[in-house]
Amino acid sequence: MDTMGRHVIAELWGCNSEKLNDMRFIEETFVDAALRAGAEVREVAFHKFAPHGVSGVVIISESHLTIHSFPEHGYASIDVYTCGDRIDPNVAADYISQALEANSRENLEVPRGMGPVIVKNKVAANQ
Repeated sequence: MDTMGRHVIAELWGCNSEKLNDMRFIEETFVDAALRAGAEVREVAFHKFAPHGVSGVVIISESHLTIHSFPEHGYASIDVYTCGDRIDPNVAADYISQALEANSRENLEVPRGMGPVIVKNKVAANQ
């Protein structure tokens, strides 16, 4: 394995606003997405904000899936991070995007754990 895991960061635009504001729907969608990808669900925690918006996480044995929804903008930011090479995070991200009826999606896949991160121009914390 070349990496410790894969992290898909997706920007979902033009989503169904009612679905973005429905905590139960989002929770079920995220659990289903994890299961469809072949992940093992461990814990689930979601919160509904007033007047709108949902944030939540599905902890999987392989890492996590998260969302922050903005129904008033038809927007959701999602992360799907899977460790190892057995689970494809894009399977879950695709399912979530379709379930939320996103009109457009910007995706970034980041390989994780490829080695030490080198920070240039590091500033000392005490300065």
